[in-house]
Amino acid sequence: MTESIATTEDHHRDRSRIEAAVVTKELIFHRVLLPSAKRNADRPCTTDASTGVTRTYGEHFDDVARAIGGLRELGVGRGDRFAVMMANSPEYLVLFHAALLGGGVVNPLNLRFAPKELAYVLRDSGSTVCFVDQHFAAIIDQVKEEAGLEHVVLVGDGDAPHTMRYADMLAAASPLIPEEGEESDPVVLMYTGGTTGLPKGVLSDQRGQVMNVYHCLMTLPYERESTFLLQTPMFHAASTLTMTSLPAAGGHIVTVPMFEPVAVMRAIKEYQPGFTVMVPTMIGMTLSHPEFQTDSLAPLTDIGYGASPMPQVLLQKLSSLYPALNLWQVYGMTEASPILTVLRPRDHRAGGELLRSAGSPVSGVVLSIRDLDGTELPVGVPGEVCARGGNFMIEYWNKPDATHDAFAGGWYHSGDAGYVDAEGYLYLVDRVKDMIVTGGENVYSAEVENAIASHPAVLQVAVIGVPSDEWGEAVHAIVVLREGSEATDVEIIDHAREWIAGYKVPKAVTFRADPLPLSGAMKVLKRELRAPYWEGHDRNVG
Repeated sequence: MTESIATTEDHHRDRSRIEAAVVTKELIFHRVLLPSAKRNADRPCTTDASTGVTRTYGEHFDDVARAIGGLRELGVGRGDRFAVMMANSPEYLVLFHAALLGGGVVNPLNLRFAPKELAYVLRDSGSTVCFVDQHFAAIIDQVKEEAGLEHVVLVGDGDAPHTMRYADMLAAASPLIPEEGEESDPVVLMYTGGTTGLPKGVLSDQRGQVMNVYHCLMTLPYERESTFLLQTPMFHAASTLTMTSLPAAGGHIVTVPMFEPVAVMRAIKEYQPGFTVMVPTMIGMTLSHPEFQTDSLAPLTDIGYGASPMPQVLLQKLSSLYPALNLWQVYGMTEASPILTVLRPRDHRAGGELLRSAGSPVSGVVLSIRDLDGTELPVGVPGEVCARGGNFMIEYWNKPDATHDAFAGGWYHSGDAGYVDAEGYLYLVDRVKDMIVTGGENVYSAEVENAIASHPAVLQVAVIGVPSDEWGEAVHAIVVLREGSEATDVEIIDHAREWIAGYKVPKAVTFRADPLPLSGAMKVLKRELRAPYWEGHDRNVG
């Protein structure tokens, strides 16, 4: 009798463990992609607009399984990092999904990184394998030894430096889908600009990535019948929304290799997508292109935007051209995987003050505006935007102090300043860390200042964002030269280009005879420097 009772108790304990695993592992990418791939096996998953080739969900899933098997052969498994430096493509999506299904930790490389930045990121991440296309193979080959890469896998055709071809890797691989891991398993390591002059690696886990799948499916019009044009770069957090969420719904992703107005307009005409995401610079360049006609964007029912200031003139022009168009503004950051708030179509149609807002939090995200001491501020009072949610990063890779500071007091500290109104809508009023948002890319002024300060003629430098119709904000350097030294704006810009990516390089340089204005704490008063440039302009960021 005793043995029977013990056996029954063991059975209950085993059953409890099984039930607990079933419940606690809901936020695993296996749970959203595998059922969709099975249900939609014969439906289109991806189309490469540059080639016209369409892959079904069945074909895509087979490629993912073979990519995981190929990665294993190269010594990459769950928890190991591998890098990708390619233009947008269906193969990029295969590699991203391979990581989310336990094939490794994907490290999407910013296509604008300078060689020194690439070498640092690859070495810091510990990536031993890098996937490239013919456009970026040469720059990876340039830093391969310094970065410690063992394998460079060339995707697509072309004669470019590599150690093996992607097609050969897939052909030789045994398909493999690993068993479900844990919600805490790291899956994406995405580097952002750093305030110390070096990029910071944002490490996110299954839970954060899949939480945003649910945020998107609950918020955005992602359906099985949806066709989405992916034109924002796939290394960017803004693109990961679609890369994870739309396949979970069974929708169709059409990729263009890189944004170019004519290519985008042709893809819209041919594939009739209903939804796309564009940063304001992309929208402005398209609307002002000589080949643009009103029917160029007519097939679109929805456009998402964000990552950059949206000029009110541009927003009004878009709304007047397409009054039935649904506009979605999304605010977030890589650390949040990336959504925090959304300004919905009904908010845009309400107009007025709401158009200055970054929207309200998505389900499960809580905002709190706090002062420098961590005290919560009342409605309408500006402070640092802090947030909580299940979609935040694990850590800054190899940077425990930065991680601790980012989550001080149990809240993620965004570095942005803003306030909330009585209805919970967020209004951004400044960048606490003096970040410049130019053409949808984040640029930290300290990083640019460090590059310029290394010029022997420079005594002082401050970098600010100034209004730009084309870029939203343009990077602008204010320089004080050493006594007796000379330098031109071209020399300063060329010098900076040696150290930082092109999009971070100042568009213009102003030379100042007087020292930079300083506060009592001996900090440069950038607000004072910005004021003349922003007079008559609204610097609120969406």
